[in-house]
Amino acid sequence: MSTVFDVIKIIKINHKTLNSHGIVITDESGKPNAILTELNRDVLEKINIFMNLDQDTTIDDVLLMLAINTPLPEDVLAEYEKILTEPVVTINIATKKNIVEIVTRH
Repeated sequence: MSTVFDVIKIIKINHKTLNSHGIVITDESGKPNAILTELNRDVLEKINIFMNLDQDTTIDDVLLMLAINTPLPEDVLAEYEKILTEPVVTINIATKKNIVEIVTRH
């Protein structure tokens, strides 16, 4: 099963990586999860500052990079790990909204 991190790495729009503001985490009914969306946005913005996801990068690489390069406490890194490892049910491209919905069970 794919994770949120897998989806972020493989989905491209016009051959470019996803903009963090163009991703919404939803449940299976399509209801947006504001907390997970914001958490995902936060970690993705940090990833974009310190790393290139086009390289062979793992979740462990991301967490190590964040631990080394930021003053983030362990509990924040643990929350980042949770969102990145969240299993994905499906992906919905909402063209009218210009967003990619990553659908999870939570």
